Amino acid sequence: MQALIKDCLEGKIDTVLVFKLDRLSRSQKDTLYLIEEIFNAHDIGFISIRENFDTTSPFGKAMIGVLSVFAQLERETILERTRMGLRKRAEDGYWRGGGKVPFAYDYDKTTGMLRINQERKVIFDLMKTLRLQGYSYAKLEKITGYDEAWIQGILKSPTNLGKIPYKGKIYPGKHEKIISEEEYLALQKIDQERSQNRHASHYLLSGKIYCGKCTAKYRYQKWGKRIICYCYSQQKSKPKYIKNQNCSNQRYESYEIEEAFLEQLFSLKLDKQLFKETFNLKNINVKDELKLRFEKIAKKITNLINLLAEGYSQFEIKKELNKLSQEKNNILKELETIKDNDLTLSKSINLRNLWSKLSNEEQKNIVNELLEKVIVDNNTLKFYWYIN
Repeated sequence: MQALIKDCLEGKIDTVLVFKLDRLSRSQKDTLYLIEEIFNAHDIGFISIRENFDTTSPFGKAMIGVLSVFAQLERETILERTRMGLRKRAEDGYWRGGGKVPFAYDYDKTTGMLRINQERKVIFDLMKTLRLQGYSYAKLEKITGYDEAWIQGILKSPTNLGKIPYKGKIYPGKHEKIISEEEYLALQKIDQERSQNRHASHYLLSGKIYCGKCTAKYRYQKWGKRIICYCYSQQKSKPKYIKNQNCSNQRYESYEIEEAFLEQLFSLKLDKQLFKETFNLKNINVKDELKLRFEKIAKKITNLINLLAEGYSQFEIKKELNKLSQEKNNILKELETIKDNDLTLSKSINLRNLWSKLSNEEQKNIVNELLEKVIVDNNTLKFYWYIN
């Protein structure tokens, strides 16, 4: 059959002749595919002697249309019955079967129910715990080895709550849940808050990003729910901004560049008095902010130590512990420099503690005053500042 199709596509066949239709195929769907997509599409006649079927005649061509109608009706009937069966299983609390079984479960074909897979549940619990502590999906990917988008889908699945999703609806399931309602809602809240923060910082670096390949500016553009940054040379609708129409510099999600910028910004030691005078910002109780941050870090360290005690020995967890311990020590040093009656740092201001309390306009003003430009060179981001 494959040889026949190949010869048809290469124009070696004028007419295909069979004794009976079932000699071509016993599947009506396959028969129609061969006649419509292979034979007719390449001007090849088809004749069946037993059924007196000849596509080179007007009657034969009409019969193809009739067969197509009944074949389509059969396909739609089978599909509708399948959908009804799957919906009924979901309504009764059973898994629909087939592939894409939820990560922390196995599908028991004898009962039609999901059963907890204890080994994968341990991994799920690790991802859930770290996410609730504030870890990003990117960090979870480094720790677990799983793709960050995949981890997000796993943690958001309603099957973890003992429910069955089907066609946009959620039904009570018969399987055991692996997460509490409070934890599930807390995970959704973290995603929502981070999404809002990302949207709030969109266009933060507008006019500051340049292509390291062709020197054109980078532009922000909204794609559905995403906002990406890419070189103007890749935007054909605005030729006046194009520097090199063949520029292939890397595109970024906007938050990727902005988060990298913020890490650089927060590492700067800025003079407190000069900063206040320049940006006319209100005083912030830095001592309380540092104490709150210290408590969060201490809690993260405790949870990570517990995970290691339970048998987790991943290199990334130990690496994260060292990082958190260093950050904790730095906060202690900063707290020691603050007197009980002093609410501001003695010499420098820590923007990490202040940033979330600023308005978008105040954040943008700081960017314009401190940042000269960002150069994008494929996987490398270089930041140039107006200050030393």
